[in-house]
Amino acid sequence: MLATTALFGATAAAAQEADQATQLDEIVVVGSQIRGAKVTAALPVTNIGEEQILSSAATSGDELMRSIPQMGDVTFNSAYLPASSNSARGDTGSVNLRNLGIGNTLVLLNGRRVVGHPTSQANEHLVPVLTYNTNAIPVSGLKRLEVLRDGAAAIYGADAVAGVVNTVLRDDMNNWTVSAQYGVAEGTDMWETNFSLYGGHDIADGRGNISLFFNYDHRDELSTLDQDYTASSDRRPLFAGTGFETSTSLNGLSSLTPWGYFRTSGGAVRLPGASSNLASFGIQPGTLKNCAAALGNGLCVKSGVSVDPAIQSDVAAEDLTVMPQVDRYNLFMTGRYKLNDSVEAFGELGGYYAETWARQAPINTLSSIILTIPKTNYYNPFGPITFADGTVNPNRMPGITAPAGGVDLQLSGYRFSDLGPIEVDVTNKQYRALGGLRGDWNGWNWETALLYSEASAEDLSDNIVTSALQKQLALSTPDAYNPFNGGDLSHPSFGDGTPSSQAALDAIRTKMRRYTETSLALWDFKISRPDLFTLPAGPVGMAAGVEARHETQLDDRDHRIDGTTTFTDVSGAVYSDLINSSMNPDTEGERDVYSAYLEFAVPLVSPEMNIPFVHNLEAQVAGRYEHYSDFGDVAKPKVAVAWDLAEGVRVRGSWAQGFRAPNLEQINASIVTRSNSSTDWAYCEALSRRGAIAGLGSCVGASIPNAFPDAASVNTARIRRNVAEQRAGNPNLKPEESETMSFGVVLQPDFTPANLGDFTVTVDWWNVQQEGMVGVFRGQNALTLDYLLRKQGSSNPNVVRAAPTPEDIAIYAGTGLTPAGEILYVKDLYDNLQPQEVQGIDLGVMWSLRGTRVGDFSANLNVSHLLKYYLEPSPQVQALMDAKAKGEIDPVVSFSGAAGDLIRDNSRPEWKWSASATWRYQNVTVGAYTSYTGSVYQDFLTNGAGQAWVVDSLLTANLYGEYEFDNGLLEGTAVRIGVRNLTDEQPPLAADGYLGTVHQPYGRYWYGSIRKTF
Repeated sequence: MLATTALFGATAAAAQEADQATQLDEIVVVGSQIRGAKVTAALPVTNIGEEQILSSAATSGDELMRSIPQMGDVTFNSAYLPASSNSARGDTGSVNLRNLGIGNTLVLLNGRRVVGHPTSQANEHLVPVLTYNTNAIPVSGLKRLEVLRDGAAAIYGADAVAGVVNTVLRDDMNNWTVSAQYGVAEGTDMWETNFSLYGGHDIADGRGNISLFFNYDHRDELSTLDQDYTASSDRRPLFAGTGFETSTSLNGLSSLTPWGYFRTSGGAVRLPGASSNLASFGIQPGTLKNCAAALGNGLCVKSGVSVDPAIQSDVAAEDLTVMPQVDRYNLFMTGRYKLNDSVEAFGELGGYYAETWARQAPINTLSSIILTIPKTNYYNPFGPITFADGTVNPNRMPGITAPAGGVDLQLSGYRFSDLGPIEVDVTNKQYRALGGLRGDWNGWNWETALLYSEASAEDLSDNIVTSALQKQLALSTPDAYNPFNGGDLSHPSFGDGTPSSQAALDAIRTKMRRYTETSLALWDFKISRPDLFTLPAGPVGMAAGVEARHETQLDDRDHRIDGTTTFTDVSGAVYSDLINSSMNPDTEGERDVYSAYLEFAVPLVSPEMNIPFVHNLEAQVAGRYEHYSDFGDVAKPKVAVAWDLAEGVRVRGSWAQGFRAPNLEQINASIVTRSNSSTDWAYCEALSRRGAIAGLGSCVGASIPNAFPDAASVNTARIRRNVAEQRAGNPNLKPEESETMSFGVVLQPDFTPANLGDFTVTVDWWNVQQEGMVGVFRGQNALTLDYLLRKQGSSNPNVVRAAPTPEDIAIYAGTGLTPAGEILYVKDLYDNLQPQEVQGIDLGVMWSLRGTRVGDFSANLNVSHLLKYYLEPSPQVQALMDAKAKGEIDPVVSFSGAAGDLIRDNSRPEWKWSASATWRYQNVTVGAYTSYTGSVYQDFLTNGAGQAWVVDSLLTANLYGEYEFDNGLLEGTAVRIGVRNLTDEQPPLAADGYLGTVHQPYGRYWYGSIRKTF
């Protein structure tokens, strides 16, 4: 059965729940630092044991985490391959317990923090977030996985808002196990091979032990052409008959093609037979309509910059990558050695290494970058009649009217298909070294350790050096780069049948490099004892500790985009020196954190006290203080109570405060500029007051009547255009505060007949409220505030404008508004903004029947139900909404950013559940598993009636069979055959073909494995 089968909405198995104190009294279970205490009875802790992990057939940490219904969408995933390195790519997986968002779940390894994945990614609030990379978890080396689904900042510190995931490694092994697994996704070329080895040996007559485990996984790539829902960028045919097939958002074909479009510059050009000068034009096949003049070689010139749909780029049809090829290695070693009867040394040494390779769409230009093609270009159809050396230009278009010396052109839009798809190579590394001492002293258990861990990612991808391209475009020889040769006449929507010379391609090609790195250095000292003193109900347990850690993050961008090496066009504009990348500065930050915690396990009523309706009552009280060198102090409490009304009937609850610390990039990031289409409502207000337009509702796209006296002064291009938004880190950020409550019931009936087996039923309600979530105000909201303030006689200082021109002054005359110049950019620091509340119910049912004549049986059900997910508007946006309600903002003005009820919104299904059944008889094991993910809607994809597209629910089933040999040469050998997604359910149709944050992009998966212990 998959790892999911051990998971419940509360603490899982009956035996584990009832006897946890006796079974696990020598280890610390996540949720408490008190060794040997029973306080975990009050907490919703789930333990996934070694047997369940082994039987899950998961070959990566991402697959293991996805099997937990309480985990939310996976926004960092290997199938997410953005067009640039601005987001995490490669062998990545993220942790998102309760769907509260990346960064709200704390991940531990053997009870101590792990270093985060170094490459950030923007979340839905447009701020960079960091996650732990789940694929760095050595699955074959896990002894158990512990999931605490409760706020735990008072125990573990920052980021444990939704809960904690603790990965506990195998140790103290004295045999060896080797296993191999081979699998394939049916109907694809995605084959996967996994090999693992783990074991150990005692040393010094049992005083110590050294154990290690190694895992290697190779997965072939998944191609866009393997399945119909990824085979084309135009997904409208997939929606035929749904009423959504006419939606323009489903048409992912691009106007950036090898059929370039251009603007003339520095001279008048007139095509043969034309009556007016040519301002802009495109290249297209001569067989298409609207050709203005033949260019030769089956090509023609089309006036204007619109691109015929027949030649729009279908990049998915070029056999690109959906999931990259990966080679992953995990190697860990653990050890311990008793120095004397009361002190033991222990340590960990581990590493993770992964390489991925993927193909992405060919490089294209950015609309924000101006690139001039000089008149001297050998292939310029409007170039000189003769070149400087006196040779006749063979490529000058016949019959044109143009200066004899030629005309410069500006490249408006172009895809460099002749360089082929972009190849992306990502190398992820992570290592961890820990050494410590632990022991007993006068009834106290103590432990101290030093830890250092580091993670890095190197992202290499093909790109074009703009300065080299400019040089190649200026050549008057056949080695000049030729953007006028169009694409492939046989396949006009993709490919390039007439590439530039190899010399030209080699001259402009480069590798863009992004290197990111994080590190964690930690020292801690902690003590605990289960019997500090005794109350009438029993002994009071206590734990206390101190911790110091140093965290760093580095984001080192390519020198051609971080501002070190720039490109200056002949127009004088300065850009990055890579053709498809805006400037992105490097980011570097570090912090020191010092903390102390105190925890008590308090028995209030024991069974021996014979108090009616209070069979047993115990509580956990904890508090933690942390000091951060970059934003100050935080202190958080927690209280949890477990009340047994009678034997087998438990009520439990907890209350805790928590926080998520702003990550180092959110605090330290330099200015990053992004452009978004926005409306200058202040300028619209002036036009409306002057009577040039009939209210703000007709502002965008309105034509100015010639009768308007200052019509010549109106600049309609500035009404709505791409506005640069300068986002940056904020050293004044505060932590995101949270409050968590949970109440639950655990039923373990002892009145059922023994021949019916053992039952456990758990129900837990939980609620999380967060405030001050880090986000950005957004550019359009800043312009709306500027419009409101200008109406009141002031302005928004974060909207930076040019000085008013005489034309601006003329437009604003008599309006009562101070003249405002054109918008240059908007400043938008990361800030503590939106509050949210999330609420849900977990239900778990477990049944087991063991020792029968026909074997052992078990069945599990785990349900996660989201009751509420409400995102409040930020205080700043709420103030704008209030002003609109008062009539101070025009009714047509809307506000940017998500808010409101977000249940089922895109990646938040209302229901998720899993169920399993397992039968074991002698050497045979058969297991069945099923999982359900509820439907979600995509409100950006609507039909004519305004209804949002619904991504259907998904129900899948798995089945496996295993036989273990117990004698002969094959003794200790187990063979397994299994299938995931037995009925070959494809991921539900979504706007991008499938919803990668929720579903995997393939159907039925067959696998076979063999393992041997010796």
